[in-house]
Amino acid sequence: MAEKLVEVRNLKKYFKTAKGLLHAVDDVSFHINKGETLGLVGESGCGKSTTGRLLIRLLDATEGEVIYDGKDINQLSKKEMRAMRKEMQIVFQDPYASLNPRLTVSDIISEPLIVNKTYSTKAKREARVRELMDTVGLAPRLANAYPHELDGGRRQRIGIARALALKPKFIVQDEPVSALDVSIQAQILNLMADLQEKFELTYLFISHDLSVVKHVSDRIAVMYLGKIVELADYQTMFNDPLHPYSQALLSAIPLPTLDLKKERILLEGDVPSPINPPKGCRFAGRCRHRTDKCLAEEPELKDMGGDHFVACHYAGEFKLGTV
Repeated sequence: MAEKLVEVRNLKKYFKTAKGLLHAVDDVSFHINKGETLGLVGESGCGKSTTGRLLIRLLDATEGEVIYDGKDINQLSKKEMRAMRKEMQIVFQDPYASLNPRLTVSDIISEPLIVNKTYSTKAKREARVRELMDTVGLAPRLANAYPHELDGGRRQRIGIARALALKPKFIVQDEPVSALDVSIQAQILNLMADLQEKFELTYLFISHDLSVVKHVSDRIAVMYLGKIVELADYQTMFNDPLHPYSQALLSAIPLPTLDLKKERILLEGDVPSPINPPKGCRFAGRCRHRTDKCLAEEPELKDMGGDHFVACHYAGEFKLGTV
């Protein structure tokens, strides 16, 4: 049986606004096993990145628990959390905005080593920086370069090297390739897969691109307006999606053949406001299968068998077909 590294229980994050409480993450529960990659997908604004930040406590949760290796990080003191941060890191979406433009490549990678006083001498620290640069595929000649002198792929490699500096076990990948060209995306994805195998890393991979998520994930969670609406292993998710929103997302992926045409589901209407969201199913206003029950009662995330969880009153009754 797989061992859980991260377990999220009834996690909530609300932001106060002039118009009311913004429900960014609203009662979310899931787990990530050691050594696996959980893909988290959904539209912009659904709460994916906020969830990732809550998992490493870059944001404090409104309610709920984040159990990391048996400890609820939301209950740790500042001193305890600082020690815990060596175990968990993040790679940000924008490989330029997340790097200090006034520091060289070497300085950026060595910063976490200096802050945490990892090495007693400068020579040992510089040796570790050279090792990290080699690990992520950065040439030694780039040690004194600045971020603006490099392309997006090399900048993201710097971010990955910085994340690896303290030898973490868990890394949140917050749309790490969305700002890169397609050819560079493949290089970075392959690099992250190699690093995961080499260092036995556990990933939360956040993305809006299902094709990318399929390539890297063991299991996939689909998020809509602050809620997890479906969670399954990647094969089940792509072969037998049960939630209408998951089906709509998957129907939008182009097929690499002209012989088969897939049913295309076009969603109508706008995403409801996360400020005072509607009661009932939050997807009901855009769902072609909605009933009065959907508008009145919020569906629970229930196990459909085989660790396939779906939050839909009519899960399994409507299949994604071909035409």
